[in-house]
Amino acid sequence: MSFENITDVPGIKVGHMENTKAMTGCSVVVVEKGAVCGVDVRGSAPGTRETDLLDPINLVDKVHAITLSGGSAFGLEAADGVMQYLEEQGIGFDVGVAKVPIVPGAVLFDLAVGDAEIRPDKAMGYQAAKQARKGSFPFGNVGAGCGATVGKLRGMEHCMKGGLGSASIHLNNGIVVGAIVAVNAVGDIRDPKTGTILAGPIDPETKEIMDSIEFMQSNPNTFAKAGANTTIGVVAANVTLTKAEAKKIAQMTHNAFARTIYPAHTMFDGDTIFALGTGNQTASVDLIGSMAVKVMEEAVVRAITSAEEAAGIQAYKSFR
Repeated sequence: MSFENITDVPGIKVGHMENTKAMTGCSVVVVEKGAVCGVDVRGSAPGTRETDLLDPINLVDKVHAITLSGGSAFGLEAADGVMQYLEEQGIGFDVGVAKVPIVPGAVLFDLAVGDAEIRPDKAMGYQAAKQARKGSFPFGNVGAGCGATVGKLRGMEHCMKGGLGSASIHLNNGIVVGAIVAVNAVGDIRDPKTGTILAGPIDPETKEIMDSIEFMQSNPNTFAKAGANTTIGVVAANVTLTKAEAKKIAQMTHNAFARTIYPAHTMFDGDTIFALGTGNQTASVDLIGSMAVKVMEEAVVRAITSAEEAAGIQAYKSFR
C-alpha cells in the first residue's frame, strides 16, 4: 500500500498550469478513453460546469477530462481550452459530424490573492491539457492550488496558504484508488489522525493558528465572505462503475472533507467532488468509497503541508 498520486490509476493523466504572479491556475484530469463519472456538490456557493450531464438519468455516460480551476466563475473558461485540445486529438463523444469532448469542471475563488484581473482562461486550460501526463508532479502552490487559501473566518488578512495535493492507494487485488484536490476552505485544516490543526486563521495578537470552531462559538458574525472559498477534487479507481455508483462514491468521499476541514460544506464554500471509474475491475461501492475517503484525506493533508508562503500569506511550513 502506498500514497503516490492520482495518475497511478490506469487511464488517468494530470496537467497543471499556473500564473505565480497573478496567483491563480488550473489542473486538468484527462481520461483519453473516457470514464464513467459522478459528482456531488455539498458546498452552498459552487461554481461548476456540466454537472447536470452527470445525473444518472441523463444520456452521456462518459467524460474525457475534468477541469479544476481558480478564478471563480471566470475560471470556468479554462475548460474550453481543454475541449479544444482534446478535439484536436480526436477525443470526444461521437455525434457523427464531430467528436465533442465532455469536460465537466469546478472552480474555486482566488481573486483576493494576486491579480484579480488575471484568471485561468482558454489558453491556460489548453496548455494544462497538453501537458497532462502520468507520473509524479509537485503539490502545494501548483495548478488550481496556486492561489488557494484556508482559515478565513477571521478575515482574509489572517488566512494561511492552501494548495493542491494528490494521493493513491494500491490494493492487493490490483485495484488502485486515487484523489486530487485543491484546498481553498474557509475553515481550518486538521490532520485526521491526530486532530492537529495544520493551517487556519492566524490570531492577530498571539500570531498562533486559531481553532475556527472555537472562534465561531465566540464570534457568531464571522469575517468570511460568501463564495470566496471552495475545495474541489476528483477521485478515481480502475473499476467498472455506473453513473449512480460513481455519484455515491463522490458522496462518500465528502467524508474526507468533514474529517479534515473544520467547518466543511459551509454557506461560504462550494465544495465539489467528481468520481471516475476508469477500468474493468469489479469491487463494491462501499470498498471504493471507503478507499476514496482515505486517499482524499491524504491529498488534503499533502496540499497543506506542501504549500509555500506566497503574496505575504504564511503557510504550514512557516510554523515548522
